[in-house]
Amino acid sequence: MLRPDANALPKDWRQGSFAARAMTPEGPIALAFLQGAAFDMTPAFGTVSAWFNAPDPVAAIRAKGVPLAFDLPAALANSAHGACNPAKPWLLAPIDLQAVKACGVTYVRSMLERVIEERCRGDAARAEQVRAEVRGILSGGGNAAGAGGGSAAGGEDLSAVKPGSAEAMRLKSALVAKGWWSQYLEVGIGPDAEIFSKCPPMASVGPGAKIGVHPDSQWSNPEPEAVLAVNARGDILGAMLGNDVNLRDVEGRSALLLGRAKDNNASCALGPVLRLFDSGFSLDDVRRAEIALSITGTDGFTLAETGAIGDISRDPTEVVAQMIGPHHHYPDGAVLFLGTPFSPSKDRGAPGMGFTHKPGDVVRIAAARLGALANEVDRTDACPPWDFGTGALFASLARRGLPRT
Repeated sequence: MLRPDANALPKDWRQGSFAARAMTPEGPIALAFLQGAAFDMTPAFGTVSAWFNAPDPVAAIRAKGVPLAFDLPAALANSAHGACNPAKPWLLAPIDLQAVKACGVTYVRSMLERVIEERCRGDAARAEQVRAEVRGILSGGGNAAGAGGGSAAGGEDLSAVKPGSAEAMRLKSALVAKGWWSQYLEVGIGPDAEIFSKCPPMASVGPGAKIGVHPDSQWSNPEPEAVLAVNARGDILGAMLGNDVNLRDVEGRSALLLGRAKDNNASCALGPVLRLFDSGFSLDDVRRAEIALSITGTDGFTLAETGAIGDISRDPTEVVAQMIGPHHHYPDGAVLFLGTPFSPSKDRGAPGMGFTHKPGDVVRIAAARLGALANEVDRTDACPPWDFGTGALFASLARRGLPRT
């Protein structure tokens, strides 16, 4: 069972600039933390989205924020679903009206896992066999790019291939000739990134909340990711952690089932807070960061893995530019999952069956300067229903006489 954790904030949170949201007995509030001091941004902006669309969101904290006595560690500890006292504040996902977008197959490890899902048609029992076939073709089975020139043969070389480059196109031709081309390799090394809608605005859950896996799935996993916050102008403002829960068997049956695999009740977690870029923290710090994943099950199962955000095959600025620009507009801003550096594959049960979630799993995703996002897995129909959407937020703001834009 997930236990309250007041130590999941970044260790240097009192030296940085952060955004958060909290539910209070009066309603949700938009919060800023600057050098450890708390500010209520709701009276000036109403929503985190409107605050982020200000000319300088960090400068707006002191200029327009209302100083507030707010115990952030206590609110984080009060966010655990089984121990939450509704009479006291608890943390929500740090965003509100922003579109929630996500990239897929931006890392070689996760790209190959998607290929495996596709090749075994979502059947976890075939995963290890197919995984061995993929390794053979991309490594010891000969030069995969030999038919068209170039040198990308193994997984190591493949990770150095720049998507959309001439070398990537030669590799594509070679794999097509071998009968191993895939829609996942297309977005992994082709010119266009996979960018999809993860869930509607206001549907994400925060730290400590239950996170949902559809009971029809027999092969599911967390996807630990860095998530960028972007305003309506396309400015990248900061980063947080996210869990892009995925149903591997559903997506493996058909990529056209991506919505069913990705967008379910409580299937998107964000937090614990959103770190804003300032003089002490920048996009380069995100590029250099490592994500650690741990899973603890009620059956005694444990898993721990780490991955480097910098192993991404496309720079974060490139995928943001593909998400928002002259052809795609997000007036309320957006957040973008950058993709997962790894998909857990450790056997849970019979050899070769790989990993899948079970109810009661505690998933913890951590990065030193972004904190730790912890959630407990349950069935989607056993998680609290999503019943506080945009209409409810606007009604709450109106009731309190607060701005709605």
